[in-house]
Amino acid sequence: MSAQGMVERYSANLHGVLSCFDRIIIVGTLPGACYAQEMTSFLYQRGVRIFDYPRFAEPLRERIRSRAQAVSTEAGIEIEHVSKSHIRKEELVARVLATRGDAPGLVHVISAMEACPSYVPWDDKHTGKTYLKPTQGKGLHYYFYVIDDDLGRCYLRVPTWAPFGLQFYCNGHSALARTLSREGLDYFPQDNAFLRIADVERAQQLADAFSPDILHRRLDHYATQFCPVLDVFGQVYHWSLRQVEYSTDLMFRSEQILTPLYDTILRQAVLAANAEHVSGFLGKKITPQLAQEIGSRLSTRIEGRCIKHYMGSAGVKVYDKAPASCGSRQPSMM
Repeated sequence: MSAQGMVERYSANLHGVLSCFDRIIIVGTLPGACYAQEMTSFLYQRGVRIFDYPRFAEPLRERIRSRAQAVSTEAGIEIEHVSKSHIRKEELVARVLATRGDAPGLVHVISAMEACPSYVPWDDKHTGKTYLKPTQGKGLHYYFYVIDDDLGRCYLRVPTWAPFGLQFYCNGHSALARTLSREGLDYFPQDNAFLRIADVERAQQLADAFSPDILHRRLDHYATQFCPVLDVFGQVYHWSLRQVEYSTDLMFRSEQILTPLYDTILRQAVLAANAEHVSGFLGKKITPQLAQEIGSRLSTRIEGRCIKHYMGSAGVKVYDKAPASCGSRQPSMM
């Protein structure tokens, strides 16, 4: 049964239906630094010897570290270093938010040693040429968590070493929540879903009006604020979408209606789905040349149960969510 079919069949049992962007991950690259050949040319143009590359990059790392300390001090925040992989950064930020509240501004700054691309000087004995060679290493990264007045909760991940590739995260539900608050519309959120919205029709209009222009302006702003190296390269960041999720919240009036229905959906999804069905869900075809993994997965989490069909990096999933106040499922489904 399609989502639209469910809406029509159970319309009397639904408080409302809302579709909006959910998880959005965007990467920022500097055209003059994002690959080894261009960085090599940049150093030659600047008169920097290839084997002096570490001496060129070190001051830029110190710029970022100094900026991180400066913005943290200004906001009354102490940078928190995470050295254990099992520690979830989101939980650390949630603790800060529990006492700080949702006022716009810098929320927290976390540092961590993480894997990242980098360059090493290389002398090719066969050609006699000296250039930078791409490699993988570990370096210090900063996570700047902010509450943006337009986008809500988001973060910018900034490495302290070239090629200074940025990663930005925001959530369409969080952005819509900020807009609903500005319009004075009552709503009740649960994690990245809405349980109730006073005016669902108006909320859908606001969700549909989500503007890439606003997103782009905020990206440029945070890149300039937290990664102060643009003047060295004389360029601005190029932004690319890495991951985008679009969700539909089906807000049921009663748990008694949702629970047996969801049990039926899970059972049908597990038993009936095959590779051909999954490719159809995602609007793709199975070809002889296809090398992507296709499958389905049912998992039970603390938040609820989730069924996911995937084909390579693309996927479609449905799950219920447990309210924070009790152990039973909430009357809502995504």
